[in-house]
Amino acid sequence: MTEAEALVKKQQHNSSNGNVLPEAAREDVFDHTYKEKEGPKPPSTIVWTNVVLMTLLHIGAAYGVFLLPSASHLTLLWSCLCFFISALGVTAGAHRLWSHRSYKATLPLKIFLGLANSMSFQNDIFEWARDHRVHHKYSETDADPHNAVRGFFFAHIGWLMVRKHPDVIEKGKKLELSDLKSDKVVMFQRKYYKPSVLLMCFFIPMVVPWYMWGESLWVAYFIPALLRYTLVLNATWLVNSAAHMWGNRPYDKTINPRENKFVTFSAIGEGFHNYHHTFPFDYATSEFGCKLNLTTCFIDFMCFLGLASDVKRGSRELVLARLQRTGDGSHRSG
Repeated sequence: MTEAEALVKKQQHNSSNGNVLPEAAREDVFDHTYKEKEGPKPPSTIVWTNVVLMTLLHIGAAYGVFLLPSASHLTLLWSCLCFFISALGVTAGAHRLWSHRSYKATLPLKIFLGLANSMSFQNDIFEWARDHRVHHKYSETDADPHNAVRGFFFAHIGWLMVRKHPDVIEKGKKLELSDLKSDKVVMFQRKYYKPSVLLMCFFIPMVVPWYMWGESLWVAYFIPALLRYTLVLNATWLVNSAAHMWGNRPYDKTINPRENKFVTFSAIGEGFHNYHHTFPFDYATSEFGCKLNLTTCFIDFMCFLGLASDVKRGSRELVLARLQRTGDGSHRSG
């Protein structure tokens, strides 16, 4: 039995309804048959608009840091709340729900996560999930959108400053994405993505402090809007860069993704990356549940409220067998 077949069998075993997951859910399993094309790599085409915008964004965020002492405590708390909500839009929403379908969400939860995802402003859910499935299926190859083999800068932010490698585009078009296309929340957000970003990422984070407790619009724009947005971006990018380069590999030493505690903290639970790439169907992205994993805590709380269900989980037997077979020997329980 191949690794992909074993994962599907385990998904079936651990699914609460016992049904085999649709084909789209298996698009996140690494494709060992893919071979990079021989010969010289195509030249990188710089997207100068993105370079300028990213530069200005980080300059604005740096100025936001300078303004921190002048912000009220309520504004700082509001900024932290906006960080958490927008991060959930990526981690619990675009990543664990829509990319990997590791749990099911009711319509109210989907709407919340869709709005939170717009607050994170990291491409719409459809595009984010499509690229993430490509990342898992062709990790660390030319078909990986943020191939970490090309270096830290490329994996972190450089991939957004150049045109995609032709293989990324080709493989993305061949994915089975019917689950995303049939999801009304995903397609509604995609249709109205630009106005939803203006509202959720910039207008609401800025206006609430000004209207509710008299913060200046200047401070409200540069801290809860611009600085918060930039921090969420970089926390997400660290999963692509740092968590593919630094840390241990207790589950599979043959792949680059690592367990990185700093990334786990900054990305509210996404730094258990060696585990995640080994068991991408697991809703917790870790064998340790809520430990250092605020996103898992959030999903568990949603299950408690009845807003989420059917969480997929890697069995203890599966995890132990895998780490003994392919791990680097660094595993510590708990």
